[in-house]
Amino acid sequence: MEYVSNDDKNKTSKITYDYLINATGPKLNFEATPGLIPGQNKCNSVCTYTHAEHAWQNLEKLIQKMKKGFKTKILIGTGHAKSTCQGAAFEYILNVEKELRRHKVRDMAEIKWISNENELGDFGMDGMLLSYGSHIMKSKDMIEMVFEDRGIEWILKAGVNKIEDGVAHYETLDGEYHKEEFDFSMLIPSFSGHGFKAYDKNNKDITDKLFRGFMLVDADYTSKPYEEWTVQDWPETYQNPSYSNIFAPGIAFAPPHSISRPRNSKNGNPIFPSPPRIGMPSGITAKLVADNIIDQIKTKSKTLHHKGSLCNMGAACITSAGYGLTSGSGISITTFPIVPDNKKYAKTQGRKLGKTFGTIGLAGHWLKLLLHHAFIYKAKMKPFLWLIPE
Repeated sequence: MEYVSNDDKNKTSKITYDYLINATGPKLNFEATPGLIPGQNKCNSVCTYTHAEHAWQNLEKLIQKMKKGFKTKILIGTGHAKSTCQGAAFEYILNVEKELRRHKVRDMAEIKWISNENELGDFGMDGMLLSYGSHIMKSKDMIEMVFEDRGIEWILKAGVNKIEDGVAHYETLDGEYHKEEFDFSMLIPSFSGHGFKAYDKNNKDITDKLFRGFMLVDADYTSKPYEEWTVQDWPETYQNPSYSNIFAPGIAFAPPHSISRPRNSKNGNPIFPSPPRIGMPSGITAKLVADNIIDQIKTKSKTLHHKGSLCNMGAACITSAGYGLTSGSGISITTFPIVPDNKKYAKTQGRKLGKTFGTIGLAGHWLKLLLHHAFIYKAKMKPFLWLIPE
């Protein structure tokens, strides 16, 4: 096979390869929601560095208006009925709220969360039961506590379907249509595959063997009811079943199904989170793909010894809840496994207590700050980088 890439409008280049790793991540599918355009219609994004920089500039201008007595409405959450990455929006809303308090204008802003989640704390993982100190609590209760403590309101079971200047239109699971006005918004778009076309050396279209939006891997893509989903459906090697030298770790692979229970509105429209595959799982799956390729090159064997499913893999997430060495806060949530195993952990919502826990406080902020510098160090390929976890 050959990979064809567009260098410009008039040229294409062909690159031969022995192995191909699709690590493109997602396409930020802003166009799936009409009007959801960063920098327009009072919309902002934090999905790229440039987006985040512009979002801060716009928020800073809004803060200056609030200092002059201008009351504002801020809307943060998901901008599509199938959006994922709720965690990024959750982190952002907490930092915005803290920033307004730092500038002493919190009383001038109404801050509201909007999401396609059925309950707070779903995060595209169907929520979780957490060890919280010596107690046990639902992620729903933890996030509700965090929002109530900060005066953040919320709208759930909402699929945003159109943005106008300062207005978000959305449908709810009960089939009703509403709108929410705002002066500043940050709504996570839906993620999709990049729409790649694939051809073999004879120029035959083989796209359907490689892609279903995202790239096909060693998962069970059989269509079946939610009640019949199992942990065995999920991939372990991220190898394409048709072409053994092609892999897709991280966000690039097509999940076999959602993790959260699928729900449709009374109008028949799906409103529920797509499965997240970012952060720690992306690093782990990329490493095992690299290790398998190294083994194949060294041993000439086609057997893949390194395996890792999201069903037997944990993930740690530390959400910044406001910067400050003495006044900052972080919310740490560790989940094991990422995809719930409802047979193995039937009494604890599919996950193992002790390995699934949550904490809130200043220590989480310090840990977040430490990891920030550690991951930059690792990205620069500095000595002993292998000691830093994914």
